[in-house]
Amino acid sequence: MYNRRKFIQTTALSAAVVTLNKACITKNAITNKPIVISTWDFGVAANAEAWKILSTKGKALDAVENGVKVAEADVNNQSVGYGGLPDRDGIVTLDASIMDHLGNCGAVLALEQIKHPISVARLVMEKTPHIMLAGDGALQFAIEQGFKTENILTENSKKEWEKWLKTAKYEPVSNIENKLYDKAAPEKLPGNQYNHDTIGMLALDSQGNLAGACTTSGMAYKLHGRIGDSPIIGAGLYVDSEVGGATATGVGEEVVRNVGSFLVVELMRQGYSPEEACKEAIKRIVKKKMSSTKDLQVGFLALNKNGEYGAYAIQQGFTFAVCDSRKQDLIVKGKSHY
Repeated sequence: MYNRRKFIQTTALSAAVVTLNKACITKNAITNKPIVISTWDFGVAANAEAWKILSTKGKALDAVENGVKVAEADVNNQSVGYGGLPDRDGIVTLDASIMDHLGNCGAVLALEQIKHPISVARLVMEKTPHIMLAGDGALQFAIEQGFKTENILTENSKKEWEKWLKTAKYEPVSNIENKLYDKAAPEKLPGNQYNHDTIGMLALDSQGNLAGACTTSGMAYKLHGRIGDSPIIGAGLYVDSEVGGATATGVGEEVVRNVGSFLVVELMRQGYSPEEACKEAIKRIVKKKMSSTKDLQVGFLALNKNGEYGAYAIQQGFTFAVCDSRKQDLIVKGKSHY
């Protein structure tokens, strides 16, 4: 007879086997940590700053904040922070978000006169009961926290805006961020073709904790007050410590419509690799888009909890930077739908 004692013995044995299997899985799992990845070629310099923290067993959250601040302060990068191209009224407005492994997050939207919106976003996360602050409220909070206001519209960006005013046409150009940042390029594109982009960064530290940051000056010559995906948790950025993180770049409206970064993370939860998850998210955008995606660029970048990464974009030309113990300045060309 199968009595109670045998049941207890069998249950105990099964539990021991499960525990042993879990131990074996944990022991045999290979995790590439620490590691930091970020969008576009200008991510190399940002990664290098983040690596200073990660390589000394620092926190992923500190790494992503300090990493993207490099892009925010770079006047040669006209799609992020100081020197970013303005809206149609000649005003530079900045958006940023940050998220840690515990699900804590903060964001600022349409912030003016502050060079480092990512640091303000972190303080929103840490010092307020809120997640998002926008416009004048975000500026007031930044000043209260000790940030100094300054003119973040550089002469170069002002001249580009004045050039754009002659036609006041908005014409998105895929992968413009690399053209903008390519100092070796002898030619400059017409002012009415400058438009957007973002630096999104994801990091896994030596303790196995994930964090992400995303910051941008948004679409150049946008309507005043326009907000893209970058400061919206789940759209431009999402982190889940059980699975991984994702960030987005490109035309924010399409990312928001599909809650893109959250989608990528959920696909990884279902077993997709980072690249496969990014690819599926892109396929959904393309499928839902009623008009042509010929001139539309959206890219996703993902990092799972094992330190595996991947990316996928609608158009060719999307690049991202990788930094780990093996290589600190790797540029990877993301795969694309076309």
